[in-house]
Amino acid sequence: MYVVINGGGKVASYLARQLLEHGHAVALIEKREEVARKLATELPGDPLIILGDGCDSVYQEDAGVTRADVFVAATGDDDDNLVACQLAKIAFGVSRAVARVNNPKNEHIFHALGIEAISSTTIISRLIEEEATIGDMRTLMALRKGDMAIVEIELPVDRCVVCGKKVADLNLPVDCVIVALLRGDGVMAVHGDTEMQPGDVVIAFTSVSHERALKKALTGA
Repeated sequence: MYVVINGGGKVASYLARQLLEHGHAVALIEKREEVARKLATELPGDPLIILGDGCDSVYQEDAGVTRADVFVAATGDDDDNLVACQLAKIAFGVSRAVARVNNPKNEHIFHALGIEAISSTTIISRLIEEEATIGDMRTLMALRKGDMAIVEIELPVDRCVVCGKKVADLNLPVDCVIVALLRGDGVMAVHGDTEMQPGDVVIAFTSVSHERALKKALTGA
């Protein structure tokens, strides 16, 4: 995968390092010369470092945005991130643009323009709310605009309402699919005839609106 990142701060550099260490190709656009030089010496692999403004089509073209699988705007300025993502989508046809959003109030603007917006404030507040209201059900990942999620639910050891039942026989809410089980130290792919056991950790794909119903169907609580 080829990823172009606009920005060279802590968020952008961490993301770039993670992608590079997982074997992806990365280009970074950074307008501060001292930061760009530091990135070139500190990042592993061989990332392409472009000194310039990611809101300028010249520098996006130099970074190879036309062939990028994903464009990420990760600066600390929401306006810059919005402009850069719009430029990548409209001028260069990038299919997926992801932006760091520093002010959660701006998220709806990014979503309205087809840009995936990620706000650390929103993520943290949602995790806190979920911990308080859904208890032992943990969200592993929110997808797209937050309408779907991958969640983890541990089945009780005592009085397990679904244990001994086959997955195909479970009465799960609409838009909820069990994708894997963590059992002991192993991970199991799930089929219709897979039987649930006490202490299993269920990994499920669900709509956010049905998270509570899914937890109740699997744990009775």
